[in-house]
This record gives sequence, structure tokens and C-alpha cells, in this order.
Amino acid sequence: MKTLISGIQPTRILTLGNYLGAVKNFVQLQNESTDLDFLIFIADLHAITIPQNPQELKQHIRQLGALYIACGLDPKKIHLFVQSEVKEHAQLGWILDCCSYIGELERMTQFKDKKSKNETAVSGGLLAYPTLMAADILLYDTDIVPIGLDQKQHLELTRNLAERFNHRYGPIFKIPQIYIAPVGAKIASLVDPTKKMSKSDPNPKAYISLLDSKEEIIKKIKSAKTDLDGIVRYDETEKPGVSNLMTILSCITHQSFAQIEQYYEGKGYAVFKQDVADAIIRELQPIQQKYYELLASDELDRILDEGRDYAQNKASQKIRQIENALGLGR
Repeated sequence: MKTLISGIQPTRILTLGNYLGAVKNFVQLQNESTDLDFLIFIADLHAITIPQNPQELKQHIRQLGALYIACGLDPKKIHLFVQSEVKEHAQLGWILDCCSYIGELERMTQFKDKKSKNETAVSGGLLAYPTLMAADILLYDTDIVPIGLDQKQHLELTRNLAERFNHRYGPIFKIPQIYIAPVGAKIASLVDPTKKMSKSDPNPKAYISLLDSKEEIIKKIKSAKTDLDGIVRYDETEKPGVSNLMTILSCITHQSFAQIEQYYEGKGYAVFKQDVADAIIRELQPIQQKYYELLASDELDRILDEGRDYAQNKASQKIRQIENALGLGR
């Protein structure tokens, strides 16, 4: 049985990009695989690399858990838990801090980008973010890690740290493999299609939240940046906005880009955008209904408790093996 793990921070509501680029692929993986140990965690420890409102953070943790299940993840096939409730994540994060080098952490693109925007208030946690991410993965002898394109550098560091540790202390860690979905791995901003759609974007028109109303979705898609020629054609370089909307439609309807191009030949952007909006609305309506049902019941806490207990059992066994290899304790 292979182990697959993934996590996402509980900051704001998931976007359509999170759903199409990650969660929808998770649902497909869980349904197609019969020999997969699938762990998904809510990465609240990662969230506090920048200050958070404590009450909002607690609320976002529950909201994210509810959305994961509402999107189709089956608690009978996956194990969903909150990262901070399994203390071994932080423990192994510290151990891997001690195996990493300042230079390689400072070379991480995301750290350099954030540091360049805020020179005077960059936390040590932001620098160590990749080692905690490595701990999340290596703690469970993970075989496969599904990621977006922007996380590839972090996964390469995880593999390097695992190999370094194994060289020093013996074959403790399994070297994980990277999985990037061929389509939908990067859904772009509706305002600036050269950038990734992000729930932290200050402009709400740039992303679609999974809880957006029908009216909000239509308005955002109609205002999405395209170009002036009115031709629905996939070309990431020349037509990034149109290509982004085509990717969204393809992920939802399973049509190829060629099929989409053929169908909208001569129809212009107004019809195309309305159809994209309608497809998104149809996709999100059952998710929103299930989400609100989960928040109003005890089922969500039961799912998170069971996921925590399962992860805790696996993590505690692994951390004892790591401690023994390092010579920690008596």
C-alpha cells in the first residue's frame, strides 16, 4: 500500500483554484485507488508563520475541514486531521531544522519573494517553513505528494533532507515522489492571468471562493481579463486569460481544449464566459449545500477525531524510530 499526503493552510475559504488544482484530483485519486493510504491535514502550524486572529483561525480550521468533505473526500477512504493536534509534526520539524542549512533555506523562492516585500518583519518560522513541510511528509513514510507547480522546490528540499538524514543515521526515511496534475495544476488569477489564483489576493475579483453566490460567480467571470480578438483559443503566452477560463471549463466538464475551441468558434466571449460561470455554479452548488450541513452537525468533529487518532498512531511510531537513530532520550 502506498501512502499519499497533502495539506493546506486554513486561511480564508478555499478558492476554485484550490479545488480544481488539488481537491478535485484528490477525490479522483481516492475513488480510483484501492491500495492507497491517503492522509490529508489542515496545516494550521504553517498558517502562523504570519500573525493570525486566534478566533478566526479556529473558525477557518473547521470551515476547511467541512469543505474538504463537502468537495467529495470520503472519510472511509481518507484520513483528515488537524496538523497541530499531532505534535510529532512540530517535533520532526525541529529535527529537520537541525539537518538543514541556512543557505538552502534562504534560497527557497517563496521565502525570497516574501522577504523582499517585508524586510523588517520576516519570522524565523517563514524561513523554516520548508522543513516543517518536509516533516509533514517524511513522518508518514510518504510515497506520493500531490503539489502545485509552486511547491516543487520545497519537495526537492524534502527529498534532499531525507537523503542527508539517511546518509548520516541509516535508512530511516522513504524518499517521496512528486505528483503534479497534468491539467488544472495552476488556475490563474481572474484579474492577472500571469499569476496564480490565490485566496490571499487582496482583490476579491481575482478569485472565486467555493462559497461565492451565483451572482458573485457570474459577475467575477464576466469581468475576468481576456483580450480583444474574441476568439476562444488555448494559448498560454498570447491568450493567458482565455486559456485560464478554458482550463477551468475543461477541469469541470472534462472537455478537451480542442473540443472547447471547436464549440465556441465564432460565438465570442460573452457566450463563452456565461457558460464558464454556469459550469462553476453547477459544480459548487452541491458542495455548498453539504458544507453548511456539516457545520451544523457533529459529524465533522467525529471525522477529525478519527483522522487525528489514525495519524497520531503512525506518527508516534515513526518519531520513536527517528529518536532512536539520533540517540535522543534515555
